[in-house]
Amino acid sequence: MTPLFRTRFGLAAAVLLATVPAAHANTYPDRPIRLLVGYAPGGPVDTTARVFAKYLGDRLGQTVVVENRAGASGMIASDATAKTAPDGYVLGFAASPTLTISPQVQRSKLFDPRTDFSLIGLVVDYTNVLMVGPDVPVKSVQELVAYSKQYPDKVSFGSAGVGASNHLSAELLKKETRAPMLHVPYRGNAPAMLDMVGGKITFMFDITSTAIPYIQSGKARPLAVTSRTRNAGMPDMPTMIEAGVPDYEVTGWYALVGPTKLPAAVEDRLKTALKEVGQDPAFRKSMIDGGYTLNVGDSAELKRRIDREYALWGDVIKAANIQAE
Repeated sequence: MTPLFRTRFGLAAAVLLATVPAAHANTYPDRPIRLLVGYAPGGPVDTTARVFAKYLGDRLGQTVVVENRAGASGMIASDATAKTAPDGYVLGFAASPTLTISPQVQRSKLFDPRTDFSLIGLVVDYTNVLMVGPDVPVKSVQELVAYSKQYPDKVSFGSAGVGASNHLSAELLKKETRAPMLHVPYRGNAPAMLDMVGGKITFMFDITSTAIPYIQSGKARPLAVTSRTRNAGMPDMPTMIEAGVPDYEVTGWYALVGPTKLPAAVEDRLKTALKEVGQDPAFRKSMIDGGYTLNVGDSAELKRRIDREYALWGDVIKAANIQAE
């Protein structure tokens, strides 16, 4: 082989290798995609992810398979997403607490949510609703605050566990109103709800989609929703701001994320598909019927939400002296 031929061969090989990622990105996706969910099957994150996966798969022309990796408040699945190969075939369906709360209350520092992901975009928002048991003698947030100050050893609230979003929602209420309230952690929302309905605890926050059946049956009395604007599924319910707690806004969300360094063409393909899913009338109806608010946002909006809420919950965690588990 002559030196000239070797040189030309080497240049041709280099050009071929350089075009492989671009060619791969242009054919993406050519096989099924795995969507990692950090919670057990049957819960609100999992059920929403499965609906979303079907519509995303339709837009991409490939099957999107939901894979549950529960544990560490969703962090196991998010850590696996952050550390997977950046080819777009493993993505994460992340719930906001996993990226804004869990990294600050879990002892294991698996990832930094502000730097370790490609942020594809928001999918939906969800709001919590503040509820009291049917026998609690209050009918508004201000009455609950006054009742707590009058009986400082009597008012308690339940949560899905230390550091859960509904735990910190109540801690934020305590911080803003300076009302004495005792935290009672449970292993999940369901047992906390049962104890509230049964009168063992005073109140709790829960996501609207699972709270509405208890409210409609009269087993729980709603006082306010935590979003800045009223929820479409509960239009007559005031917001916490309207109920007299200034600046109180807690809106959870689900988002589509991937590992860093996704090829630009792959990331653009996913962002386009995500926006198309958000515009689908059937998907929109299914989300609204479940108490969600459509908020298909771009990566810049998602980054702003992560940065803002990471700081907000950091302040609440510090004020409540919540220790890492």
